[in-house]
Amino acid sequence: MLTISALARRFGLSRSALLHYDRIGLLQPSGRSAKDHRRYSEADAARLEAICTYRRAGLPLEAIRILLTDSGRLTAILRDRLATLEAEMATLRGQQRLVVGLLQEPGLLEGLQAMDKATWVALLRASGFTEADMDRWHGAFERTAPDRHQRFLAFLGIPPEEISGIRDLAAASGHPNAPGDGSASASPTSSPAGS
Repeated sequence: MLTISALARRFGLSRSALLHYDRIGLLQPSGRSAKDHRRYSEADAARLEAICTYRRAGLPLEAIRILLTDSGRLTAILRDRLATLEAEMATLRGQQRLVVGLLQEPGLLEGLQAMDKATWVALLRASGFTEADMDRWHGAFERTAPDRHQRFLAFLGIPPEEISGIRDLAAASGHPNAPGDGSASASPTSSPAGS
């Protein structure tokens, strides 16, 4: 059995964090010493390891409590967390673009963003995609996963009004004689191919 101090040291936590977890019922010791000191088992340590993993993922303590008692909710809770992270990252990317705009140095974005519109288009072209192939790709993405298509375009740093235009063209690509069906291809800057 481990003392509270030994368990705290093992996981790089403070003693007060473990006392708090005990108080809220998240991690209670399996036993007590003759002097009524908390004693933790290896099963308690395994539970604390799970708590620490979920905390690193940014989950609040209440969500962790639910996960530890109902593992069937794991997927739903983690998907909610992922959606929250995506929204936070989109907000941060927007703030990043605003700061770069205020600095009036657009070149700064090149070093800050892992992938942008120009890099993505260059990658597709290097892979042999034609403008019509790119139009079809966006059309298929829009039809099969419109929310993910939206998030992907935002990830590339494309402004909202341009995303709207790209998605409109992509949605229309399923109709006869629309851009993307091979009968016509718009310019790279205004069509889904340009994203």
